Amino acid sequence: MSAHRTLLPRSTPAASGVSSRAIGALLDRLDERSVECHSLMVVRHGHVVAEGWWAPYSAGRRHLLYSLTKSFTSIAVGLAIADGLLSLDDRVVDVLPDHVPAGVGAQERRLTVHHLLSMTTGHTGDSLTEAWEREPGDLVKGFLRVPFPEPEGSRHAYDNATTGVLARMVERVTGRGLPELLDERLFHPMGIEHAEWDRLSSGAAFGFHGLHLTTEAVAAFGQLLLRGGVWGDRQLVPREWVDLATGKHTETQLSEEDLFNPDGLVGYGYQFWMSRHGYRGDGAFGQLCVVVPSHDLVVAVTCGGDPHQEMPGALWEFLLPGLDDPGSARDDEILAERLHQLSFAKPPGSAAPSRSATARIDATAGESALPGGTPVIVEPVDGGWQLQLEPSVKLAVGHGQWRESSPLGRPVVAAGGWQGDTFVADLYVITTPHRVRLVLDANAGTAVATWSTVPLTTPDLTLHLRSPLMTRPDVA
Repeated sequence: MSAHRTLLPRSTPAASGVSSRAIGALLDRLDERSVECHSLMVVRHGHVVAEGWWAPYSAGRRHLLYSLTKSFTSIAVGLAIADGLLSLDDRVVDVLPDHVPAGVGAQERRLTVHHLLSMTTGHTGDSLTEAWEREPGDLVKGFLRVPFPEPEGSRHAYDNATTGVLARMVERVTGRGLPELLDERLFHPMGIEHAEWDRLSSGAAFGFHGLHLTTEAVAAFGQLLLRGGVWGDRQLVPREWVDLATGKHTETQLSEEDLFNPDGLVGYGYQFWMSRHGYRGDGAFGQLCVVVPSHDLVVAVTCGGDPHQEMPGALWEFLLPGLDDPGSARDDEILAERLHQLSFAKPPGSAAPSRSATARIDATAGESALPGGTPVIVEPVDGGWQLQLEPSVKLAVGHGQWRESSPLGRPVVAAGGWQGDTFVADLYVITTPHRVRLVLDANAGTAVATWSTVPLTTPDLTLHLRSPLMTRPDVA
């Protein structure tokens, strides 16, 4: 686990005009609706006033941001434009001529940086899967080969591939990889170190997803935006670009999700979503950076489920009414203690220290994290077990405590116990929103390994244990 570095000053809710009871009511709502939060950080007037992590998640852990990554790619585009290397009117076919398929049509030739940023290229849905299918080794070429039913600029359609194309354009004009560019120009000047990126099999960063950052780094990013691109005494991102990227450029379309999430219908900027209050970067399974300039407020959230029916709406319902109504110091103490004690329950069961078991994975139930027939061996060790999934994958599982291991480079935190003749363990792939529940029947010699939420990249657990994760996903 990386050491936690403080990026923002701290204060109490009362001193910053925030009601601790309002934050407590927000936590109550998340509990009542079974929203699986991994972290929450509230920043008011530039100070962190509330922060909490549901153990085994913790402050120093990076967390996969999924499509919240897109907002960082937008900043990279803005830096390239500020350097005079790119413009909103630059066309894909001119910047990446070697990625243009033969016989490309007139509309494809007209597509610009603006169309990609605002996701108004003329696709009516996410083109990523079809783009990969058409050109497995070249997302840009595949994107240009997917038919465009609507004229460019006519409508918004959420489309992962547009951001992947932007990433390649930024890299072409700057001569730098996207991670290296953002490290030099954004992360390192802010004090954010060790940003991690999932990558394509070629080694390039996706651009549309794959960035891992700590919760505080996400909150600091929101604070940078709130201050118009200024960090300390440095203008890291031009204010003009921050204003442009976080302003509305197109209407958004109604979807099933939006029936429960009015904030999905407020509009879209340049890789930022508009909200009923302010704007946000938004990633799958509940990765959020919410910025509300009118209240000098930033909220960073990481989750492991699908909280869109609750977030960011619960912020408007519970948190906003508690601003400028601070409450008491005692309220602050009660909230701080509650935040300190946040935790997920460990699987119940006994240690059965002398017991070992061998089984094979039954993958017929679906959402399996391991292929059918994979051998599983549970061996008792001091304070828990060693769980072996294949010769190179040996995971530490604690009894009554979390234990961490990194057999292939990426950490897993696990706890478990025997429940009669059944061994149950929760395996948190701790730098992601995902965990696996392993249930092993010692008598039957079978085991199931099921994702809490199936990763959008690949269901294969062993790939997620590698750092960096390198795959070519179909991401919704």
